[in-house]
Amino acid sequence: MMKKSISASKASLVLFLCQMISALDVPLDSKLLEELSQPPTITQQSPKDYIVDPRENIVIQCEAKGKPPPSFSWTRNGTHFDIDKDAQVTMKPNSGTLVINIMNGGKAEAYEGVYQCTARNERGAAISNNIIIRPSRSPLWTKEKLEPNQVREGDSLVLHCRPPVGLPPPIIFWMDNAFQRLPQSERVSQGLNGDLYFSNVQPEDTREDYICYARFNHTQTIQQKQPISVKVFSTKPVTERQPILLTPTGSTSTKVELRGNVLLLECIAAGLPTPVIRWIKEGGELPANRTFFENFKKTLKIIDVSEADSGNYKCIARNILGSAHHVISVTVKAAPYWITAPRNLVLSPGEDGTLICRANGNPKPNISWLANGVPIAIAPEDPSRKVDGDTIIFSHVQERSSAVYQCNASNEYGYLLANAFVNVLAEPPRILTPANKLYQVIADSPALLDCAYFGSPKPEIEWFKGVKGSILRGDEYVFHDNGTLEIPVAQKDSTGTYTCVARNELGKIQNEVRLEVKDPTMIIKQPEYKVIQRYGQVSFECIIKHDFTLLPTVIWLKDNDELPDDERFLVGKDNLTIMNVTDKDDGTYTCIVNTTLDSVSASAVLTVVARPNPPFDLELTGQLERSVELSWIPGDENNSPITNFVIEYEDGLHEPGVWHYQTEVPGTQTTVQLKLSPYVNYSFRVIAVNEIGRSQPSEPSEQYLTKSANPDENPSNVQGIGSEPDNLVITWESLKGFQSNGPGLQYKVSWRQKDVDDEWTSVIVANVSKYIVSGTPTFVPYEIKVQALNDLGYAPEPSEVIGHSGEDLPMVAPGNVQVHVINSTLAKVHWDPVPLKSVRGHLQGYKVYYWKVQSLSRRSRRHVEKKILTFRGNKTFGMLPGLEPFSSYKLNVRVVNGKGEGPASPDKVFKTPEGVPSSPSFLKITNPTLDSLTLEWGSPTHPNGVLTSYILKFQPINNTHELGPLVEIRIPANESSLILKNLNYSTRYKFYFNAQTSVGSGSQITEEAVTIMDEAMASRQVDIATQGWFIGLMCAVALLILILLIVCFIRRNKGGKYPVKEKEDAHADPEIQPMKEDDGTFGEYSDAEDHKPLKKGSRTPSDRTVKKEDSDDSLVDYGEGVNGQFNEDGSFIGQYSGKKEKEPAEGNESSEAPSPVNAMNSFV
Repeated sequence: MMKKSISASKASLVLFLCQMISALDVPLDSKLLEELSQPPTITQQSPKDYIVDPRENIVIQCEAKGKPPPSFSWTRNGTHFDIDKDAQVTMKPNSGTLVINIMNGGKAEAYEGVYQCTARNERGAAISNNIIIRPSRSPLWTKEKLEPNQVREGDSLVLHCRPPVGLPPPIIFWMDNAFQRLPQSERVSQGLNGDLYFSNVQPEDTREDYICYARFNHTQTIQQKQPISVKVFSTKPVTERQPILLTPTGSTSTKVELRGNVLLLECIAAGLPTPVIRWIKEGGELPANRTFFENFKKTLKIIDVSEADSGNYKCIARNILGSAHHVISVTVKAAPYWITAPRNLVLSPGEDGTLICRANGNPKPNISWLANGVPIAIAPEDPSRKVDGDTIIFSHVQERSSAVYQCNASNEYGYLLANAFVNVLAEPPRILTPANKLYQVIADSPALLDCAYFGSPKPEIEWFKGVKGSILRGDEYVFHDNGTLEIPVAQKDSTGTYTCVARNELGKIQNEVRLEVKDPTMIIKQPEYKVIQRYGQVSFECIIKHDFTLLPTVIWLKDNDELPDDERFLVGKDNLTIMNVTDKDDGTYTCIVNTTLDSVSASAVLTVVARPNPPFDLELTGQLERSVELSWIPGDENNSPITNFVIEYEDGLHEPGVWHYQTEVPGTQTTVQLKLSPYVNYSFRVIAVNEIGRSQPSEPSEQYLTKSANPDENPSNVQGIGSEPDNLVITWESLKGFQSNGPGLQYKVSWRQKDVDDEWTSVIVANVSKYIVSGTPTFVPYEIKVQALNDLGYAPEPSEVIGHSGEDLPMVAPGNVQVHVINSTLAKVHWDPVPLKSVRGHLQGYKVYYWKVQSLSRRSRRHVEKKILTFRGNKTFGMLPGLEPFSSYKLNVRVVNGKGEGPASPDKVFKTPEGVPSSPSFLKITNPTLDSLTLEWGSPTHPNGVLTSYILKFQPINNTHELGPLVEIRIPANESSLILKNLNYSTRYKFYFNAQTSVGSGSQITEEAVTIMDEAMASRQVDIATQGWFIGLMCAVALLILILLIVCFIRRNKGGKYPVKEKEDAHADPEIQPMKEDDGTFGEYSDAEDHKPLKKGSRTPSDRTVKKEDSDDSLVDYGEGVNGQFNEDGSFIGQYSGKKEKEPAEGNESSEAPSPVNAMNSFV
């Protein structure tokens, strides 16, 4: 194999192998880890500065891994630490972690020092950081005598804490004897050093229990300083002073901070009034997002400082008397930090490589190298390596070149130590991707087939499709350095088995993976934009199409968040329904469909609309006597534009609480000029209108009372109508309150008889709406006028109207009454008009009274029921419908006015001619024999004349419902029964029966009946049905069928196959053989009989009474019907109202009667 350097083309291989072998990145495959050698790698260690609790055992961690597993050793303060010689020290099994037993007599102070761990195996040695072990300390406060502090009011004061030096430094806070923290403010606050600063003291600061506490967190102990007493004495007046700085002192100071730390700068000032602190950075801005102010702006805090934060920071303390300032010069130094830390190298024999170690800091750190924990200058020589500053170059390495190298970057503020190994391996190829791994992708998307491999030297990778496929090449494939095969646009025909082959000079290996390309998931019906009214219901659809092998899940979101936890949201299979929609449901709804391979989504906006909110802030301006300007602010339109505003008013003077329509304006207008009436106390309100509806009314505006004036108008709807023959009642519609225009509303009522040269008669009445004039002639015309007036004067002259005094009953009856009979049910009546003067009122029309005296066919009287027909206006004739044929009638005529009816004319007698009769009242067919039937009937209920005869028609009906020849018989009118002879035995006949007068035939009724069969044949059939042998045979057949059904059921439950089951399976789908809902039969097996309509009278017992048929002119056609009833023998009778039946020979209208004999015939 040719030697070659690590180039850009090899970078991906080096990166992959480093990730596979480095414990700090990606762990090795477990099987590969068991087989490959690896130098040690430190995986866990204690911090560099390790402060321990002196009361507990000291645990110094050092964990490492490698192949073979490494051994561990320690140094203490630079020399070998022999743990076997110290009974208090043990090392954990299979670990380098030390446990120093303090709790059994050891002292932590004896084990202070600098420790370093070394992990070593045959391929090299890795070392830990220098771990400095120090036990924590929480010393007591030194005894001191504290003098009481006496301070003048307004002076500054500092109470010193001076806590004992501990490790780590304690946390300081001030409390009183009751262990309550002392309140702090801009005037009183604690400094970073723990002292308590008073910018100026006040009398309330007097107390004897100012106590400083130091809390040592490591040992969980709190130390207390002796209480400090402060007494403030007052002097009048208190002198105000300009600010001076208590800390820091002087005008300038310096501060050094390390990069990445938190910079804390403090300024606390004295002064009265209490100074306010402000911070600036000279020549720059305070860093945004990293600057914070604490302790009432006395502390400036900048986090994560960098070199750019170096500079001069000025604090300024200011009150009303002046200011003081201090400049702090900040220098940011930096302990070493990595630019490029060395990374592990895995090389094949003969390959080249580099280790790079680059760090920065302030000052710039020094870089030094170690090999297996030994300075590289004194380490065993390796001809394959060359050190060049921060880089080690390896050329043509061999297996003995494996080692662990340490890079140390240090300056005065700290150091960095990193281990990186060089592992030289010679290994045949290994494929780490599981065999037969299944990849599933969506069509038209990329497919990535993994072939994770390992080998040294780096194997070459080839891909094949199918068992005997050729090597894959071409633009349709992308081959990645990590072995992955990419198909940029996978199609359905990309499905199949792919083989990855890895080979190097030490061997060859292959692996198969499978690819399945699925159909994409699609939303074929997306949710659509919806506008819904508040409290309505809305539904979004999301119908999907997906690969049948993938299981989709549908998620609905609202505004890219989960749906509200609300039972109003109903998620169905293909939709989302929101019940009782509210304003908060407004937003964007998204349907997301996820499968294991893809995800699609679609969104729609829901706009919830509602009636607008009411307007508000109504204001009246520009008040004049007859106008005012109203303005308002519209309320929320609730997603539906306001189309117009309706303005209403209330008259608080005349109709308080009643609101009237005033006007309306377009929805874009928010002011309107309103016309006003005098003497009205106006309040206004505004209603907003949109397409959804009207808003609630706004709050009323302020009230505005207009001045009084003469009435502008007179009463309306003035009328004069007499209530008695000698009076005239004058009525009008009173003016409404606001129409009065002022107080004292009255009416001037004037009248005079028309066409008579009379003067006007007038009277002034109070605010009423009626005045009665008495002593008038009967029904004469009057001119009338009503004028409004109030305390300020009269309304304009009113217009005149014509009225009439009271009416009286008419005095004369109509004359010359004549009747012309048109037919048996209709007549026309004529009369002469009554003279208008004799009407004595408004002619309203004429009334005709008429009544039936008797029927001419029966010569019998009955209760007289008079009928009235009214003919409006000046009409002189009318038609009398609905008369009964062959009857005698009387009538008279009367004139009608507004008072009532006049006298009747003399009675006029007229008669109606004959008509056709109604159908016979019943038809019974009884006593069937072999060749005869007996018919009985009742006469028509309404003969409508003299009956002349009855007509009987009949015809036989065979088994196929065909009608035979029709026979007609005329029967005298006085007969009520008939015996038909010479009929065929066991034959069904259909009968048609009606009555006749001289005018013609009436409507008919029908019936069917059957003659009995031959008695001998009937006897034989009945004998067979009652024989014991026949009954036994039928029972045996039933038992055999039952046994067969049980056997079939058992075999079917056991899953057996037999022809009947196969046929059942073939017809099991109810959608193939739908059952008729009306009769319960299967569609494919219905009998031909099912398609034959049942006719009237079919399947009726021979002795059953038949319904009567209707005549063409029956009143039933106008909606009048009579209920049916049952006869004493159980047969049904009734007054049937239908159209006349078709002629007998037109159709097959009969079927066999369901008698027991017929049933036996069909069975045999």
